[in-house]
Amino acid sequence: MTEPPDTSAKAAIVTGAASGIGRAVATRLTNDGMNVLSVDLKPDPDGPGTPYQADLTTAEANEAAVDEALNRFGRIDVVVANAGIQHVSPIEDFPVDRWNTIVSLLLTSPFLLAKYSWPALKDSGAGRFVAIASVHGLVASPFKAAYISSKHGVVGLVKTLALEGAEHGITAAAVCPGYVRTPLVEKQIADQAKAHNLPEEEVLEKVILAPHAVKQLIEPSEVADVVAFLLTPAGRAFTGAPVTLDQGWTAR
Repeated sequence: MTEPPDTSAKAAIVTGAASGIGRAVATRLTNDGMNVLSVDLKPDPDGPGTPYQADLTTAEANEAAVDEALNRFGRIDVVVANAGIQHVSPIEDFPVDRWNTIVSLLLTSPFLLAKYSWPALKDSGAGRFVAIASVHGLVASPFKAAYISSKHGVVGLVKTLALEGAEHGITAAAVCPGYVRTPLVEKQIADQAKAHNLPEEEVLEKVILAPHAVKQLIEPSEVADVVAFLLTPAGRAFTGAPVTLDQGWTAR
């Protein structure tokens, strides 16, 4: 006979949890005593939480991830929609298939995760939905049409979720960091060099960190600390709004 899940601990879904921000968030929430379903296209079996493989560009996979969390943990208190990819290209050359994939993963997946987890977040009584939206949910940069459009959409999504969730004790926030030291940022360097006609060794200073007032990358653990705060009782008032940690980018 299958043992019923232990529902004594709070449970979270974290997407894009195999590396970067997602891994840092999953690690922090696990260390804070939560059961975490760590969802990724290529999950790390040695990573934090319970690894779960899913291609979140499909509706079926998002629903299945929610079902998996409920089957394993018996509850869902937190959803952290973090999974993301990037493509750097001028608009006239931007591949339509890359547009569709990025929008599916960065905007449609958070919507689907909210849709399918909503009943469980209501049952939690203090459900938390957090999207890792990026400062590019508030401002734009050239050559990133799909990413920036999706992140702007996510900021709008959490505003809607905050209004719908208020009467049920559910909060929704969009964490908007500047550039974070992640594989996603590191993989952009060659494409940015090509797009801006610069040597790769100059891209970090002249392109990536150029909008930052403080010329430093943000660490994944710093983003995880902000997410962890939003999940506490002290973070309950942060709903329907972007939470910005951008090294002074949007101060300009």
